[in-house]
Amino acid sequence: MNRREFSVGAACVVGIAALGLPAGVFAQARKPENGTDYLALDKRVNTDAPAGKVEVIEFFWYSCPHCNAFEPKLEAWSRKLPPDVVLKRVPVAFRDDFVPQQRLFYTLEALGKVDELHAKVFQAIHVDHKPTNKEDAILDWAGQNGLDKARFKELYNSFSVSSKARRASQLQDAFKVQGVPALGIAGRYYTDGTMAGTLDRALQVTDYLIAEARKAR
Repeated sequence: MNRREFSVGAACVVGIAALGLPAGVFAQARKPENGTDYLALDKRVNTDAPAGKVEVIEFFWYSCPHCNAFEPKLEAWSRKLPPDVVLKRVPVAFRDDFVPQQRLFYTLEALGKVDELHAKVFQAIHVDHKPTNKEDAILDWAGQNGLDKARFKELYNSFSVSSKARRASQLQDAFKVQGVPALGIAGRYYTDGTMAGTLDRALQVTDYLIAEARKAR
């Protein structure tokens, strides 16, 4: 989603063509370039990664169709990550009405249910067409997926979840996220499907930037 747009149809920055075409169509064997394929940030962003680790952040929005399409690609990529790379998901809030889904993600995280239910949130929205953008609808979804609604509501409205949602918005601003899905690497770099040409190539650019981050350690 482009943060300046308001319709879901125009929301995500990556076009359908960019989702479907192989990365090689755009730039076979071309070295990624700063300002074209990615951005080197003017100010380094503090990350939560342990010492010696390279943190990769995926910025996403549950209601974004391109984030939904990207999720299996990202999941497959993440299974091949070396031990010194950690993947962190960060839900964006380009508008106030995104905040309920930020809270949804961090409530799942607090319950230790992200691995189990993250993909099911995307399915509820994009396959089952169930609303999950307001608290009542989110609580209903939680109950339908076997979670204790009272406990879920308590965590959803907790100070901890609120703080994580605010931190997520701070991160998206620090990385200058213009749309989703997008990737932040090592607190130093930013790329997305529009810059890289496709989401597949965005992951290739991310691999390149991980290597660059290792050199800078």
